[in-house]
Amino acid sequence: MTTKVFGHKAPDTDSTGSPIVWAWYLNEVKGVAAEPALLGEPNTEAAFVLKHWDLQKPAIIAGVAEGEKVVIVDTNNPAELPEGINAADITAIIDHHKLVGGLETKGPIDITIRPLACTATIMYDLMGDDVKKAPRGIKGAMLSCILSDTLEFRSPTTTDHDKAVCEALAADLGVDMGELAAAMFEAKSDVSAFSDAELLRMDSKEYTVGSTDLRVSVLETTAPKLILDRKDSLMAAMPGVAQEDGANEVLLFVVDILNEEATLLVPNDTVKQIAEASFGCAVSGDTVVLPGIMSRKKQIIPNLKA
Repeated sequence: MTTKVFGHKAPDTDSTGSPIVWAWYLNEVKGVAAEPALLGEPNTEAAFVLKHWDLQKPAIIAGVAEGEKVVIVDTNNPAELPEGINAADITAIIDHHKLVGGLETKGPIDITIRPLACTATIMYDLMGDDVKKAPRGIKGAMLSCILSDTLEFRSPTTTDHDKAVCEALAADLGVDMGELAAAMFEAKSDVSAFSDAELLRMDSKEYTVGSTDLRVSVLETTAPKLILDRKDSLMAAMPGVAQEDGANEVLLFVVDILNEEATLLVPNDTVKQIAEASFGCAVSGDTVVLPGIMSRKKQIIPNLKA
């Protein structure tokens, strides 16, 4: 039986590239039949990375069959995975997020969760010397994943080890990390083709604060004005997205990669209250700038209060 390797819904670069990397490793090194998969269309940066490294886009799947062998990467949250995931045969989890709970397995499995900025960094370590066997595209995917998740080392989630792995991969590939990251971020910033609802869901996670169910969305960009110019229509789309997704509110943080700050859209008093309680700010309009806020995982989610 072929093992499917996939990450979370609304796949970013790490949840697109890491399944490709690990499926290659299982196939070519471990002799385990495996194929990468996606749980949705990759974002614009991930699509750029696939094209740049001449990698085939994995098939998009809607679910998994009962008893189907799967490896889960870049998440351990059932809410970010297909319905019926607990009926599948989960054989491994490789992740860098906090342990959420709720997944069930058929027996003991390999679980690797480490406090690093990127799943691909963990995979690099797990492969050891076998990294040398990887083709250029696989190494390029790992490098791109780490540059993306660390925002080229600007994110507070970045560790010295993430940076060292990036430097080793870039040297091996003969790649200028700054040039690659700039091209990736430019691709990520091009959101003109997406509807407001698509933008609100593009990079989002479910989270509950007290009795309030939230969809916490982050858009990382080097051109925040392109998104903020759509502020009114984005806020108008929030109630519909929240209702369709079973949430009470949508929080949208527009992360300015170059200026290292986030702008939170504030459509109503509930979001205003959450913003002021969570970030110690005073909100006087329908946006608030949060200096230094770059990471949902490390700075936004842990601080959210009702």
